[in-house]
Amino acid sequence: MDISKVIRDVPDFPKPGILFKDITPVMEDPAAYAAAIDGLQGLLAGVAFDSFAAIESRGFIFGGPLALRMNLPMSLVRKKGKLPAATREVTYALEYGTATIEAHLDSFKPGQRVIIVDDLLATGGTAAATAQLVREAGAVVAGFLFLVELEFLPGRAALAPLGPVFSLVKYD
Repeated sequence: MDISKVIRDVPDFPKPGILFKDITPVMEDPAAYAAAIDGLQGLLAGVAFDSFAAIESRGFIFGGPLALRMNLPMSLVRKKGKLPAATREVTYALEYGTATIEAHLDSFKPGQRVIIVDDLLATGGTAAATAQLVREAGAVVAGFLFLVELEFLPGRAALAPLGPVFSLVKYD
């Protein structure tokens, strides 16, 4: 199944001039969702890793099924203040201002090889910040996994020095 045909274009969202790639139709179609999970898992064939780090919130949509299917742990990377136990945090730059993400202190183990998963790669800022959380815990970034990559934005170039980048659907 061609997942790109299921993803919906929404013009002028969230602001004029932006063509938003809406992945919600993928989850609304069980065959497309299954094909997306199959495709993402296939991208990881031959990659050595021990766990997933899923980025809030749409990374959970893909990380959860992959972790269950592959019998691997999945750690949550969330916006500041959303996790109940002691956390490690990273603040990073956005187009306008900053954001802070965090993970539990015990989410990543030293030497553990982690795949960072999210729905879409644009500039790579949140994924790079997640990589910093992983590395600060002594774990290793085994790669980055995305359903969609916007190739006309600098995300891949920003992440490539940190680990291999895998994406199922690419828009140039």
